[in-house]
Amino acid sequence: MLSHSMLLVISILLEASIAVIAVLAARQGRPYVYGLAFTFIAYVIYDLARFMQWPVEGPLLSGLFLLASLAALAAVWGLYRNPPVK
Repeated sequence: MLSHSMLLVISILLEASIAVIAVLAARQGRPYVYGLAFTFIAYVIYDLARFMQWPVEGPLLSGLFLLASLAALAAVWGLYRNPPVK
């Protein structure tokens, strides 16, 4: 079974990959997808803080997650308002 640290590293790599793909999608004319990129960058920061054992708990991470949630909401709202052309 994978250790907690290994799972955290895998999670960080997946989150970073999603953020990069979201930026690439946003650069192709879907700027609202930057919100998803920001959300997953926030997840990377949070998981890195846990992995590196940085003392940044409480209001700082709560604020970061609030901003990430707002960015994700804006992104999915943009996806909803701009469906793909068929």
